Amino acid sequence: MDRAERALRKQRKKEERARKRAARQPSVLVQEFWNLPNILTLGRIFLIPVFVWLTYDADPLSSLLAAAVFAVASITDVVDGYLARRWNLITVVGKFMDPLADKLIAMAALVMMVRLGRIAAWVVIVLLAREFIVSGLRTIAASEGMVIAAGQEGKWKTSLQLVGIISLCVHYEHVIDWGVYAAPVDFNKVGQVLVYLSGAFSVWSAVVYFRAFLSMLARRGSEADVQKA
Repeated sequence: MDRAERALRKQRKKEERARKRAARQPSVLVQEFWNLPNILTLGRIFLIPVFVWLTYDADPLSSLLAAAVFAVASITDVVDGYLARRWNLITVVGKFMDPLADKLIAMAALVMMVRLGRIAAWVVIVLLAREFIVSGLRTIAASEGMVIAAGQEGKWKTSLQLVGIISLCVHYEHVIDWGVYAAPVDFNKVGQVLVYLSGAFSVWSAVVYFRAFLSMLARRGSEADVQKA
């Protein structure tokens, strides 16, 4: 009898736990995750292995496909941001995943371009160092309740870098019909020039961001001194 009662109590506990799990509402983060902008961002992350696989083969077809994959990823970055703002779907998950996806695919592309010898390693080090420095400053500023808006030079850096990486992915010389005449274009040289320019804008934007950070800290210190006085 005791054994039967214990078995019955155990069964009732299992059923009670099952009912609680069924009645439990999904967490806020889970609810936020499943919207179209975040799914597009996740898709951008899933494109990274495809891109890396394509860049292992340096033939013209694989290079064009890698450039197409990177271009699609860049377009989804614009689209998911637009949809999040348009549909008021700006979430904590999206704020974390979107910049993470951007940095992951850009870093993967730059590292693969160095591996293929299409760009100098030093400029990639500069670009990656800038990302880490600015991300660190942004984290510190956010922890102090400060918001430092991105400047125009940062937007130029991003635009030049994306177009430059696409050109480096294409790499080979292709004949382009300009309407009036057709001429060969060395995409690797075009990409190198654009990435070098993005490196210059990258350093400039980091300096501007750092100065804005110090200025905001100094202003906050002055306000604290006034309040104490």
